[in-house]
Amino acid sequence: MLLVVAAALVLAYFAQRLKVPLAVALVCGGMALAFVPGVGEVELEPELALALFLPPLLQASAYRTDWPAFRFNLRPILLLAIGLVFFTAAAVAIVAKLLVPSLPWWAAVTLGAIVAPPDAVAAAAVLKQVRLPKRVVTVLEGESLINDASSLVLYRLAVTATVAGTFSFGAGALQFVGAAIGGVVAGWLAGRIAIWVFARLDDTLLDITASLLAGFLAYLAAEQVHASGVLAAVTCGLILGRKQHAEFTGESRLGLQAVWSFVEFILTALVFMLIGLQLRGIVGRLEGYDVGGLALLGGAIAATLIVSRFLWIVPATWVPRAVFPGLRERDPLPPWRHTLITGWAGMRGVVSLAAALALPLKFPGRDIIVFLAFCAIFATLVLQGTTLGWLIRRLGLDKEAEGESDEDEAHARAELATASLDAVQAHADEHVEDKHADAAAELVEQFRAEADRAQTDGEHPHHRAAELEVQQRLRLVAIDAARNKLNERTDDMDAEAHRTLGEELDLQEQQIRRVLGEAGG
Repeated sequence: MLLVVAAALVLAYFAQRLKVPLAVALVCGGMALAFVPGVGEVELEPELALALFLPPLLQASAYRTDWPAFRFNLRPILLLAIGLVFFTAAAVAIVAKLLVPSLPWWAAVTLGAIVAPPDAVAAAAVLKQVRLPKRVVTVLEGESLINDASSLVLYRLAVTATVAGTFSFGAGALQFVGAAIGGVVAGWLAGRIAIWVFARLDDTLLDITASLLAGFLAYLAAEQVHASGVLAAVTCGLILGRKQHAEFTGESRLGLQAVWSFVEFILTALVFMLIGLQLRGIVGRLEGYDVGGLALLGGAIAATLIVSRFLWIVPATWVPRAVFPGLRERDPLPPWRHTLITGWAGMRGVVSLAAALALPLKFPGRDIIVFLAFCAIFATLVLQGTTLGWLIRRLGLDKEAEGESDEDEAHARAELATASLDAVQAHADEHVEDKHADAAAELVEQFRAEADRAQTDGEHPHHRAAELEVQQRLRLVAIDAARNKLNERTDDMDAEAHRTLGEELDLQEQQIRRVLGEAGG
């Protein structure tokens, strides 16, 4: 594991320099590392992989989800997360059966269920490096949060049908609905328990520890009663995200952000490196097969995944609005560029590989299924992951997202500045003594000036954002000068005072860099 993390650090560095998606660099690095002499074959325990990686990564993605936007876009999200999963599974099953006639039908459906869902980890890893309109991001992230649940339920039903040789559609539908409801209930209960715990904790480290355990509690509790652990972790994350400003102190939120960023990076790095490291074992089990035939088969399945996504998304976007005028008025047809990007963002990842490796050893066509799952992951990550950013820029969606973000942020800043001014003015009038009136008035004037600067009436938001950036960069200059002066006093200043002043400067710098959208200094 230390070797894998060290390799991931190097790969992440070069991925940033070469502008390559991190997930692609990690998978390719893992594949190369798999054949390095002395590394040996790395076994990925499927159940452990799902239980270790999915809860925190899904919880973190759900924690950041915009709930009002998620709720407004629930219809397109469910069309992708449920409808598209079943459509893709059927398309892959038909192609696999045609190309590999010896594969039983339910085994082909199992393959379809394995590769059908785009991966939440892969989506997050790629989307972090691009700028997209908010609605597109909401739909893609919402799809990736839910589709694993529908695909894993379908996967379990298909495996059972393959092994038993029989299948009841009524029982399968009941199990699907029960798993979904059970997962949501388990996640809601885990989230409420976590909120109850947070209200009784008064320590940042304890808050962080409890937040890390919450997703695992939701996932494992749901799996214990044969419900959807994926939906449980997502629901728990949504609840914590909605309550974060009410239940966490500012110190806890800053600590949570730092710790969770580290946890996400380490787990994401391990996930994609481990995917690449599986190549050696997969190739070893296919020594008796024709290499050219396997390559064509893998290419056909990958192409089916890409094409079937568009075959579903285009009608699913157009038909409901054509049939229901009310929907068309309430939610007009999105630009074709949004539909194109939504169709192209279908990267697969750890869930597909873990599900394939979890197949029983005597499952019909197991080696071929595992190989095809790996091909689907590799092809979609490399082909779609590396071209998604280029396509977004080519279509101009990054500029559209920038303007959208500027407008929303400008209005929000104006509202917050006005609320701050009103509160300070009211408190000063009621509680400040006459002898301190001048000091209070001085502060009120500062807040009034900030509120006036934040107003956007008659001014383009993009111009206001440019002015704000100039101000923030001047503040960075001041902070750098203060830090240099502080460093000069390192040897002749009290250590505690030095540390306190340094922390104040660090917090100010972090706040400014977040406003500027920069990761660090």
